[in-house]
Amino acid sequence: MEANNIKPDHVTCSILITIMRKNGSCAKDAWEFFEKMNRRGVKSTLEVFGALIKSFCDEGLKKEALIIQSEMEKKGITSNVIIYNTLMDAYSKSSQIEEAEGLFVELKEKGLKPSAATYNILMDAYSRRMQPEIIENLLLEMQASGLKPDVKSYTCLISAYGRQRKMSDMAADAFLRMRKAGIKPTSHSWTALIHAYSVSGWHEKAYASYESMKREGLTPSVETYTTLLDAFRRAGETDTLMEIWKTMISNRVEGTRVTFNIVLDGLAKHGLYVQARDVISEFGRMGLQPTVMTYNMLMNAYARGGQHYKLPQLLKEMATLRLIPDSITYSTMIYAYVRVRDFSRAFYYHKQMVKSGQVPDARSYNKLRAILDVKAATKNRRDRSAILGIVNSKMGLRPKKGKKDEFWKNRKR
Repeated sequence: MEANNIKPDHVTCSILITIMRKNGSCAKDAWEFFEKMNRRGVKSTLEVFGALIKSFCDEGLKKEALIIQSEMEKKGITSNVIIYNTLMDAYSKSSQIEEAEGLFVELKEKGLKPSAATYNILMDAYSRRMQPEIIENLLLEMQASGLKPDVKSYTCLISAYGRQRKMSDMAADAFLRMRKAGIKPTSHSWTALIHAYSVSGWHEKAYASYESMKREGLTPSVETYTTLLDAFRRAGETDTLMEIWKTMISNRVEGTRVTFNIVLDGLAKHGLYVQARDVISEFGRMGLQPTVMTYNMLMNAYARGGQHYKLPQLLKEMATLRLIPDSITYSTMIYAYVRVRDFSRAFYYHKQMVKSGQVPDARSYNKLRAILDVKAATKNRRDRSAILGIVNSKMGLRPKKGKKDEFWKNRKR
């Protein structure tokens, strides 16, 4: 443009800032470009400021975006609904719903009419907070203002009900209301309904919804499969779990780390250790290597299945993969050996846990004290005293100091 003696204008500036954001440039680069255009005399307009605010919001720089909005209004440029939507979305995604609500009130006070997108942003935030009653009120307010709720609006409501136990009937009712309004459900809507049934323990209804979704020509997403797998993991139906898992693989849907953990946990807890190992290998080929959580789940399954003798081997595998055991790893091993009354190994792994700097939480500490009391009953008070001293020091507890009586020197040790 400059070679042809064509000067960039505000449209050029806003387009380039948007391109920079989509290409992964940081907000600082966008700001420097904005200042450069200002020095060249390019007029700052609502579109330019909107693109700039979006760049900052996408990086989570919400306070800086508000400052830019304030400076924009000082120049006499009034914010529109799109600017407010961008700011509200950034705050709601950061779980700062009160701030998003404040912007919503400010928008209306300025005489701007909220759009369907504005309401959907708030509904999505309250859906994650599991507050369906607020979403119901927002739907009524939305309709009173002449706006029609869309598929996203109802999906937020279904999800809000579905995330709570024993509320699947309300989620299903919201789904039917959407249908009656002539709105076709999307993959996200079906997934929200499947999740509702899963959480409430209705795995048969979850599967029926999955089949209905496919009959309507919708392709299940990784989120759909993950939710359905979780339903059968909760129900303990490993055959159907494996069937869904194989269907997912055959349809070339790549699972996430969450999918991996759900399938692994579902198989391992029911003693299907060989199949659980196959799942680890399959995800390894996808590039998802086992983590500390993976081994924690395996150890828990082996321990509950009475195969405590395999735990040291799993610990060695972790060392080979350079995975550092955490307090959960060690606690699982300690409790596994306590169940079979192998106190010497339980104390050994507790010492390893303390040496590695892993301090148990309050709950684990209380359990450990109970274990040590059992150990003390077998006349091994010296071990109990030593371990309690280590744990108390790690937990920041000082030993109680009492006054010595006059006969303390003559006591037998």
